[in-house]
Amino acid sequence: MELEMPELLAAGVILFVMFVIGLLGVRTRIPDVILFILAGIVVSGLLSDSDILYFAGEIGIVLLFFMLGMEFPIRKLGAIAKKVTPAGLLDLFLNFVLSTGICLLFGMDPLTAFLIGGLLYATSSSITLKMLQNTKRTANPESEFLLGVLIFEDMAAPVMVAVFAGITAGGDLTGMDFLFLAVKVAALTLAAILLGRFVFAKLKGFIDRHAGSDIFHLFLIGLALTVSGAAVFLELSEVLGAFLAGIMLAETGRSETFEPLIQPVRELTLPLFFLWFGTQINLEEGIIYPVLLTALIGWSLIGKWLTGMIGGRMYGLSPRAAFRAGLSFTPRGEFSIIIASAATAEVMAFGSLFIVISAAAGIFLFLYAPALTKKVYGTKQKPKGNNV
Repeated sequence: MELEMPELLAAGVILFVMFVIGLLGVRTRIPDVILFILAGIVVSGLLSDSDILYFAGEIGIVLLFFMLGMEFPIRKLGAIAKKVTPAGLLDLFLNFVLSTGICLLFGMDPLTAFLIGGLLYATSSSITLKMLQNTKRTANPESEFLLGVLIFEDMAAPVMVAVFAGITAGGDLTGMDFLFLAVKVAALTLAAILLGRFVFAKLKGFIDRHAGSDIFHLFLIGLALTVSGAAVFLELSEVLGAFLAGIMLAETGRSETFEPLIQPVRELTLPLFFLWFGTQINLEEGIIYPVLLTALIGWSLIGKWLTGMIGGRMYGLSPRAAFRAGLSFTPRGEFSIIIASAATAEVMAFGSLFIVISAAAGIFLFLYAPALTKKVYGTKQKPKGNNV
């Protein structure tokens, strides 16, 4: 007689094991993010197809971006977007176009090179944001620049994923397909801006009356999931929808009231996203194209560092802050997995190995970025503004 573990029991065991893993991270000072990802790799055979784990983790990532959006009222976000566009285009050139070129130089066919270039492009927003919070660096001058580039990537990456899906499915993508995709992104963004400016900005009295009730968190989380779901319905990224939901609420000027209501749910579900993330990494095929893999790992670190150094200076950061930024967003993640999953089994195995190495190297570079910056630029002197 075959026995199946009840889902409640399985959920309890998973949460307890993740607590032990997190405690190990505290004791060893290894970031819990990487430990959760490694745990996911270990148990991938058991949990890789778990819809419940995926859904719970998806809620965590949605709430992470939802809370991020609450820090950016529309006017502030517009100013950042204007400043970050040159750096975003530089990031696209260095980490997608040149990465594709490196693959072509190694003799890969154009389609495979195109896919791997896309795999190398986007930084993991979830890992970067989690590390910013864990290391209490959200107030640093480069954090706004990092967030701006991540937002740029999160708007470009869904377009890239749609293109890859069309190519690998053997379909022909026309100019009208690109135009339709751009229209959907613009329409969702415009709707969020209008709702924030003309609806949510007028809800301050409603919020003051009800924010202390036991049910108000249902309104907040319901809003995050609804807008994220609308983005998915439009075949866009759920994280884009979550961020737009956050900026809608930011117009109320009550973000500090909302955060304590959302954070407990986020802290419960977000670790499950990193566990699920690990279950999607396939290392069974071993090392494929080892020379190319080594070259791309090296270039992936250099490309993002150059984005931080050059793009950060274009943004207005000091050399010190730009250097720190360049070391702080090298891990690839969720979009890389989505792109890898559209490729052949061989390329997916290659991509999986790249992702796990990139995630580990990126987390440690993030942790040691302040110390490395101090070694290069010396001890920070008395600040003369915000960009020191």
